[in-house]
Amino acid sequence: MAEFKHRNIIALRDLTKEDIELLLATAENMREINSRDIKKVPTLRGKTIINLFYEASTRTRTSFEIAAKRLSADTVNISPSTSSATKGETLADTALNLLAMKPDIIVMRHAVSGAHYHLAKKVTCSVVNAGDGAHEHPSQGLLDLLTIRDRFGRLDGLKVAIVGDITHSRVARSDIQGLTKMGSHIYLAGPPTMMPPAVERLGSVTVCATMREAIQDADVVVMLRIQQERQGKTLMPNAREYSRYFGLNPENLKLAKPGAMVMHPGPINRGVEMSSYVVNGNQSHVLKQVENGVAVRMAMLYHVCGGELE
Repeated sequence: MAEFKHRNIIALRDLTKEDIELLLATAENMREINSRDIKKVPTLRGKTIINLFYEASTRTRTSFEIAAKRLSADTVNISPSTSSATKGETLADTALNLLAMKPDIIVMRHAVSGAHYHLAKKVTCSVVNAGDGAHEHPSQGLLDLLTIRDRFGRLDGLKVAIVGDITHSRVARSDIQGLTKMGSHIYLAGPPTMMPPAVERLGSVTVCATMREAIQDADVVVMLRIQQERQGKTLMPNAREYSRYFGLNPENLKLAKPGAMVMHPGPINRGVEMSSYVVNGNQSHVLKQVENGVAVRMAMLYHVCGGELE
């Protein structure tokens, strides 16, 4: 089995297909730990992991904390409201002060795209990206890949439709990077105001004029959250209009292949991006994504600490 040679995990763009395959294989092994009565192994005993979240998070922050604790690492959680960031401390100064406490990994979420590359230049410990602006969300990309592979047993040759606010979605960027490297075919759809210029630079993708075109005969439909906190109020008329043209419901879902899987990174705006019927339906894999998130993040922490899969 190949060795993981990266000290940091900041973007799937930086990883090879072999790197991704190794992380997914490790995550599959980690799931066995999560199924035990006592969900704990000594793998990272003595390691210290700091979760530094400058943005709100439920799934990602909790998942990283659970992942670290199941590997027996010591964890510290820091949010901006309780940190010196409220007093004007810069990210660089925060990083240097944290580094003086000798952590092994800093898991960070930040509103500024590329903040993790800046952080990685300032510290000697490992840096794991838990989401940066509209850049990437590598752990979400990996858990999406794992969830899709669980369903189909492969990733190559699948048609994956990604629908919604592509411009502001770091999930879309990580999914595109990961899925295209693994051989999937990506079709994008969204309001023109939410489709980035030169979108083809994100990877080998097909941009569709309508949502119906994108999800036609799709194996997988990934619906994205409207990133209201990152956009102005002029990018869509209203939620009802958005739902009419770009919301997933039982009728337009019939355009996809029978049994096509539906995914969403959360949180979901029910009745806007997806109807509750679809969210709760048997084609929805949203909770499976959350479940896989713990195993994927365990794998990421394990490998940046120098672990090798036997």
